Amino acid sequence: MPYDVIVLDYHLHLWPHGQRDKNPTLDQLHEYCKLAEENGINEIAITEHLFRFTQVDRFMGGFFKQYPDTAIRAIMERYWADHARADLDTYVEVALAAKDAGFPIVLGMEVDYYPGRMDEVSEFLAGYPFDVLLGSVHWLGAWPFDHISDAVVMAEWDNFGVENAWQQYTSALEELAACDAVDVLAHPDLVKVAGHFPKVPEEFYDRMAEAARDCGISAEVSSAGLRKPVGESYPAPYLLRKFYQYGVPITTASDSHGLADVAYKAAEIKSYVQSVGYTSLSGFRSRQSYTVEI
Repeated sequence: MPYDVIVLDYHLHLWPHGQRDKNPTLDQLHEYCKLAEENGINEIAITEHLFRFTQVDRFMGGFFKQYPDTAIRAIMERYWADHARADLDTYVEVALAAKDAGFPIVLGMEVDYYPGRMDEVSEFLAGYPFDVLLGSVHWLGAWPFDHISDAVVMAEWDNFGVENAWQQYTSALEELAACDAVDVLAHPDLVKVAGHFPKVPEEFYDRMAEAARDCGISAEVSSAGLRKPVGESYPAPYLLRKFYQYGVPITTASDSHGLADVAYKAAEIKSYVQSVGYTSLSGFRSRQSYTVEI
């Protein structure tokens, strides 16, 4: 494919968590592209969280009510209500206008895993011209385990148990990879975000890598973990080596929420993937991948 791309930042959000959504503008997307280019990145993907859009709230809102009515569920309910306010049609229209204007940008979405309902999600997403869909696991039941600034959420690690959390997370990631609704596994070992590890993490990493290989899905290499308590990239070195060993294609990303972290540690991530043997990334157009040499 004739795309002159050095490194990709294929995971960018327009709105920080906790900030009310505003309609995106061409000027805003131009700022993203400009900042990425200044840091050696020639193509970006905007990948807002699917749950932030009112169109999704209409059929997926309240999914967490199937779980026990606890303080954790109440946190999830408030979080969803605060964030599900944007208009998906406007988001898509502005992104397509940016593409038409020649911006080095692709239209994406970060899609959370909803057990037993991914067929509905996939059918809904098929109505939009997405280039790339990221799949992620951010909650186990109604527990948003990666809300590291919330003391109640973090205390739940003691109740849930580290081994149990890793087991449930890995099973969810396996199911997400197999559902054929997404193209890339975002921050595949996100469960380590708070720095909690099982006795033998390699057992779970092996399963994650096998899921990506067996389902023919790409994996994301993200610098976001370097900004979290765990203090390392996603995926961990062992898991990245497994992805390479199994021939799993990869994308690279910062997972920036707003402009502040666009292209965060991009050069470091490029060196990281090259250190295990990767010489190319996966780019996407209309949910079809192509090879990007690095």
